[in-house]
Amino acid sequence: MAKFSLGRTVATPGALEALTDAGQGPQEFLARHVNGDWGDCDAEDRTENELSLKEGFRIFSVYHTKKGVKIWVITEADRSSTCILLPEEY
Repeated sequence: MAKFSLGRTVATPGALEALTDAGQGPQEFLARHVNGDWGDCDAEDRTENELSLKEGFRIFSVYHTKKGVKIWVITEADRSSTCILLPEEY
């Protein structure tokens, strides 16, 4: 069950290329993110995400494609949008 609204979902060109190269779609990562599976976030980011659910702050997840490329999923504090991007595109 979704823990928050994703809002409008967008992805950067680099993230789309990485997903295509791995044969994966954005839905896989968006579903994990919206259900509270923060992926490879460290303990501090996990704690911050749990606080963000209650307080309405930005939510941040880290995942890796099947080819090992790191992708970030970030939902804005106002829940108006969620972006899938590569760290270097931030």
